[in-house]
Amino acid sequence: MSHRVRAEYDLVIVGSGIAGLSFALKVAEAGYRVAIFTKKDKAESNTNYAQGGIAAVTSAGDDLEKHVEDTLEAGDGLCDPEVVRDILRDGPSRIQDLVDLGVSFSSLDDGRISLGKEGGHSKRRVLHVQDVTGKAIEEALLANIAKQDVTLFEHYFAIDLITAKKARKLGVKVGGSGDRVLGLYLYDANRSKVLTVSAPVVLLATGGAGQTYLYTTNPSIATGDGVAMASRAGLPAMNLEFIQFHPTTLHSSDQDRFLITEAVRGEGVKLIDSQGKPFLKKYHPLADLAPRDVVARAIDREMKRSGSPFVRLDTPGMKGDFPARFPNIYENCLKRGFDALVSPIPVVPAAHYSCGGIPTEIDCSTKLNGLFACGEVACTGLHGANRLASNSLLEAVVMAHRGAERVCAFLDSRKKDNITLPDWVDGDVPASDERVVLSHNLEELKRAMWDYVGIVRSTKRLERARSRLLNLEREINEYYWNAKVDLSLLEVRNLICVAELIVRSALKRKESRGLHYTLDYPDLDEEAVNTLVPPLRR
Repeated sequence: MSHRVRAEYDLVIVGSGIAGLSFALKVAEAGYRVAIFTKKDKAESNTNYAQGGIAAVTSAGDDLEKHVEDTLEAGDGLCDPEVVRDILRDGPSRIQDLVDLGVSFSSLDDGRISLGKEGGHSKRRVLHVQDVTGKAIEEALLANIAKQDVTLFEHYFAIDLITAKKARKLGVKVGGSGDRVLGLYLYDANRSKVLTVSAPVVLLATGGAGQTYLYTTNPSIATGDGVAMASRAGLPAMNLEFIQFHPTTLHSSDQDRFLITEAVRGEGVKLIDSQGKPFLKKYHPLADLAPRDVVARAIDREMKRSGSPFVRLDTPGMKGDFPARFPNIYENCLKRGFDALVSPIPVVPAAHYSCGGIPTEIDCSTKLNGLFACGEVACTGLHGANRLASNSLLEAVVMAHRGAERVCAFLDSRKKDNITLPDWVDGDVPASDERVVLSHNLEELKRAMWDYVGIVRSTKRLERARSRLLNLEREINEYYWNAKVDLSLLEVRNLICVAELIVRSALKRKESRGLHYTLDYPDLDEEAVNTLVPPLRR
């Protein structure tokens, strides 16, 4: 059985990254009751690990059309040009919002904002706070959230949405004939109980799904929860085959993959092969500042050609002060035994960012009435087949602003429901009794995705991955419906769901484009469009 929250909320947000916090702040300022549920600590999110910065046109030597052109070029033909222009046009205003909230972007000695340059950008336009931009933005947002009437619940895991369609199947009388959000079930990790929460609007801001892969830059929380929940609620997924592998993460003997921001190469550091020679010029005219998909595939090819498990970043060759510009990276490399001033840093690609997700409109709304999505969990049309570096934080703040306005209008016009939501029914088997099954399933999932759905793919590899995932799905579903839920079980269930959606998306794309490169279809298909895969049936 589940227990209930006594207070009612106008908006429930799942996730506490830049998207969720920005959204909450604006809706709360309009006078609505907002609750944020986050599965770990409030500051634990992909935002908190974002090093590079936030891209926007803020200098006289840059303009909107250049930023639009760079974004469309990186997206390899699948960006929505209207969405791109709308989001990028709003960028400077949303940057000012962050400054007003207390974000202090790094400046040059003369007082001007320090602008970095990353792969795919034709101009310096990346605002940053040294190399801890995401952390600085997160801290500013949390400080301002504390001043608003926002209830923030830590260690609550969103299990599933409660929809009108689902409630009717369970015998609950719900007015109208269409489907809509009524609330959601959440697992309280502190008390090991399931909570039932009513809300007319739910925002999914759960971030990405990097933990589907063996090696990733993402924190442990990035388990694709929002996409999985939306799929189980009947929504399709869009462009999930486009998984961005960050080209440069610190190589280590374990699964730890500390991110080395692309801004390092923006400051002149070159990637070198096992012979100490720069190699990217032969793959792209922009060499070390080529788009991420090009760089990741080039590194993959160089490693396979040489047999080396990594390439290197020639950090001693940087003309500027590396520790001053990248203090977080410098200290973390030192902790792992690498002095960036003395020797080149060994790096490898790792799963980084999902360019696909839940399809949304420009106001964050989805096809399910009352459900909104913002941030990495959403697919707006901005990124296309490959994300331009540092456009993600910008997308989050712009879309949160637009989405908050839409939610306020939605709440103003809605008719209130008086519906008693169906209680949660748990299984009988303690999850701890089968913990070994979960760990084995998770290990097999990550290995299969890394080996078969990585930087370079083939139909045979994808089919092998699908076969393994179907077996894992059967096992986890049998386990889920009989066991008492806990955090590990819920995360593995979501990871398997999202991994299956990724593979299905990849199998549908019969071409190589952006982040999806397959040996069986190496050429671009000019007629190809965005990939939509229907929800998984459960």
